[in-house]
Amino acid sequence: MISSQDFNELKNKTLKHFWGYDYFRESQEQIIDSIIQRKDTLVLLPTGAGKSLCYQLPALLQQGTCLVISPLLALMKDQVNQLKFRGIEAEYLSSELDEFDAEVIYNRCKDGLTKLLYISPERITNKQFLQNIAEIELSFIAVDEAHCISEWGQDFRPSYQNIKDFRKNNPEIPCLALTATATAKVLEEIKNKLDLQKPIVFQKSFRRDNIKIFSEEISDKYLKVFHILQYAKESGIIYVRTRKEAELLTEYLHRNKMQNVDFYHAGLTTKEKHEKQNFWNNSDKNILISTNAFGMGIDKDNVRFVIHFSPSQSIENYYQEIGRAGRDGKKSFAFMLWNKQEISNFDQILKNQIPNKAEFLKIISYLYSKFQVAEFELPEKVFQLNTSGIQNFTKLSTAKIKNVLNFLHTQEIIFYNNNKSLSSVELLMNADEIDQLPAKDAYFIELLLRSISGITTHKVMFSEQNVSNKIGVSIPLLKERLKEMQHKNYLEYIDGALASVKFLKPRDERANSGIYWKLFEHIQKNKIQKWEEMKFFVEDSQYCKMKLILSYFGEKNTKNCGQCTVCEKNKRTLFGKDISDDIVKVLSKKASTIEEISVQLQFQAKEKILEHLIYLLDSGKVKMLNFRTYSLT
Repeated sequence: MISSQDFNELKNKTLKHFWGYDYFRESQEQIIDSIIQRKDTLVLLPTGAGKSLCYQLPALLQQGTCLVISPLLALMKDQVNQLKFRGIEAEYLSSELDEFDAEVIYNRCKDGLTKLLYISPERITNKQFLQNIAEIELSFIAVDEAHCISEWGQDFRPSYQNIKDFRKNNPEIPCLALTATATAKVLEEIKNKLDLQKPIVFQKSFRRDNIKIFSEEISDKYLKVFHILQYAKESGIIYVRTRKEAELLTEYLHRNKMQNVDFYHAGLTTKEKHEKQNFWNNSDKNILISTNAFGMGIDKDNVRFVIHFSPSQSIENYYQEIGRAGRDGKKSFAFMLWNKQEISNFDQILKNQIPNKAEFLKIISYLYSKFQVAEFELPEKVFQLNTSGIQNFTKLSTAKIKNVLNFLHTQEIIFYNNNKSLSSVELLMNADEIDQLPAKDAYFIELLLRSISGITTHKVMFSEQNVSNKIGVSIPLLKERLKEMQHKNYLEYIDGALASVKFLKPRDERANSGIYWKLFEHIQKNKIQKWEEMKFFVEDSQYCKMKLILSYFGEKNTKNCGQCTVCEKNKRTLFGKDISDDIVKVLSKKASTIEEISVQLQFQAKEKILEHLIYLLDSGKVKMLNFRTYSLT
């Protein structure tokens, strides 16, 4: 049997070999020891504390496969890609994989080759999965984003409740539950609903003393961002609400000669996303402007600032997003830019994107009727989906339609793919049948066979641009001909530039109008409640911002941070030489506005700077060049 000293050495060698770290972060080693000792373990660590390593490393040290239950396909893919890059055997199962790919993955687990298998919570009731998992040796179960089990969260996933039954059938397998955002009430729910037996609980304070939080009511956000970035010499993230905002803000900053800025959102192709993310990851001063599509699973230590161009949808989201700054423990900044008109607009937007029951059912009915899906039927095909078609039929807003489609996707009723990707094509006939087709059709299919190999035996991913270049036909005409061939049932074609939908559960009208409507309604109410809490956080000017976050997560008797916008404002300021001298130093370099002085003095409050400028103007040390700019006399 291995001694504790040798085992500790093995842990450290594994950490160094696969992750390149010399030591564990706070609590990581104790969590790993707890799961290796086969104890149920509950972990609440803030974003950036290294939760994923707490199950990835012990999975390598134990015999068998660690089953990781995670709610987001994008997060699963990202984690698996990162593990494979490190040389660790990991796989994920999802509805987009065909039976052959899934079988290969199961066999590698049965052979003991795959150390981590990622699945969505919905899969643990799948018959094929249960049959295969019975033949796989499981080391332990890791439940990531465990707060999704709570009915009081905006990320509620009812399928998480099935984990308890799965555990009852496998009582000897320990469970590790992890979350970054959970109130005391939610933690208790996790313990009960996962049936954790005498769990060892690791809970770290949410306080981040190295992050200075600024919240500013401002009308010209573009100019404010420009001023901040003028003096930002390291990496950062700017979170915006929409894809259009990400692109427009990037254009504005490029026009103002800031070339170290790029945008990132879900509308990019997978290749574009990887290129942008990798460039940012490996850069010391690049800035990404992104929707909340960016950030899950990133592991970059030197992010010095996070700017929220608009408020987040909830305090949980906000805390996770600012937690991507300062993971190295060094001083970092979180800026929240807002104005009352925008908040009023968001109130209206939120209300306008929630359909009533009749509208909810109308959207779902259109999906089934459009693709001719009968009651209790489950088609195998992937269908192209044009949301403007749903809009024309239902006369409802795009926001309501997307809200329902995302709900159906999250609950794994459908697989809704709205991301740009490569297109796919598969021939639905034997090669010897091609000669019997009309000459024009036969010729086109022969061209395809010469341009894309493998389409006679399976679905092949391809680029229309490449085929267009090879056969000398424009992309619009190529797509038109492919759709024509599909209509004649010669081939199956999925246009990667369009959204697509695959039905994952049989049509069930009773469930749609019953349990699914009630669940949708419940999630929308939670969403509104979370936004109301966020609104208070943004608009309040009395309480320390960090203290409000800590109180939200149930931490009691906390002290003020002493450095956020509110704490700075509440400090009694004396006209000491410290800040006056600092202002003089800034102005000795060049004439500056109050905004520019504020940024260079680590974002001192503008009111405080103005008070000192008045003092310096009176004493004759400083003069005004115009109504905004100051210089030394």
